[in-house]
Amino acid sequence: MRTKSLKKNKINVITLGCSKNVYDSEVLMGQLKASGKDVTHEAPAEEEGNIIVINTCGFIDNAKEESVNMILNYADKKEQGIVDKVFVTGCLSERYKPDLMKEIPNIDQYFGTTELPLLLKALGADYKHELLGERLTTTPKNYAYLKIAEGCDRPCSFCAIPLMRGKHVSQPIEKLVKEAEGLAKNGVKELILIAQDLTYYGLDLYKKRNLAELLENLAKVEGIEWIRLHYAFPSGFPMDVLELMKREPKICNYIDIPLQHISDNVLKSMRRGTTYEKTTKLLRDFREMVPGMAIRTTLIVGYPGETEEDFQILKNWVEEMRFERLGCFTYSHEENTHAYLLEDDVPADVKQQRANEIMELQSQISWELNQEKIGQVYRCIIDRKEGNYFIGRTEFDSPDVDNEVLIDATVTYLKTGEFVDIKITDATEFDLYGAPANATAE
Repeated sequence: MRTKSLKKNKINVITLGCSKNVYDSEVLMGQLKASGKDVTHEAPAEEEGNIIVINTCGFIDNAKEESVNMILNYADKKEQGIVDKVFVTGCLSERYKPDLMKEIPNIDQYFGTTELPLLLKALGADYKHELLGERLTTTPKNYAYLKIAEGCDRPCSFCAIPLMRGKHVSQPIEKLVKEAEGLAKNGVKELILIAQDLTYYGLDLYKKRNLAELLENLAKVEGIEWIRLHYAFPSGFPMDVLELMKREPKICNYIDIPLQHISDNVLKSMRRGTTYEKTTKLLRDFREMVPGMAIRTTLIVGYPGETEEDFQILKNWVEEMRFERLGCFTYSHEENTHAYLLEDDVPADVKQQRANEIMELQSQISWELNQEKIGQVYRCIIDRKEGNYFIGRTEFDSPDVDNEVLIDATVTYLKTGEFVDIKITDATEFDLYGAPANATAE
């Protein structure tokens, strides 16, 4: 029979999935702390506390599996008396709450993505409206995510996000500026703007695509030195953003724009609202308007009906476009999406082989582009020290997904959170090596 743990009430928040979930966990933790709760994020077992909140991801099969395994792990710990209470929130819980309650009943409560006040109440805390944008950040002190909108109005056939996050809702400019000011006061120098779809920002509030105006206002915030754009959409992209990127040094010459595919047949079935021709023109316009910008994209292979010819079109296009950054996923057949009505007819091994081919090709492109950086000097922000290296990033690199710049800590001392000019001395496919520019001057 399980016994109650002897730990005093300490809440450990565990975050799975994307940066949007990281942001939500930080808001939850900020609220808990304001109510006087002892809260920690992903603490090691000996310090994890007796109350667990798991913020789940429900995007694709692998993410769902990871979330379910985490829930089962803590349901088991609860059974053994290692922890007292387990609460589950986030996308998986939003999407599959009845199934989860039935299959894993040993969880105290399940909450959806919009039920923060109810979750807080269950944790003995009050939702404080006055905590506008105040969070307990979990990222290194120099950067933070800024969620500018929630939900999505796009009809993409393969995507379950609207089921989990609802319709697109933009946050007002003044609220986001206030949040950015609070982050800057706490030492944040880089804002990473996130949303399901940045390009849609403002349409609901201001009746126009208003990302450029938001960026202009954020660029005025004292202490913020870099602003980075994540998750744009290829159709209806507001081109005034590029004009601003070119003239405003605080806006990184970087964009994350998930394109998913390029074959017209697949794009049409995916309901992406664009074509091979339009997408290629958009990327050429990006590079013409902002020379040297880094473009990150993600692709899906093995979508229902993707033929060998469709795949070859995609592969040839990747070779032609030479993306600075690229990730590739195998298609995940998600119930209640439009594509679920189609036959998932590409065998799993073919999906994986296609993904491997794309990443092998990208690996070569990345290596070639990185070799060109040797001898160049880049302004880098130093995120952390790891082993014998300080780890930094250029403006062309986002945390966790892009190149890192490794600087030998045995010969150079650098302060984390500071900007340093680094001369690149060597490069691999996905990492750069360098030293402070003044130290390598002849």
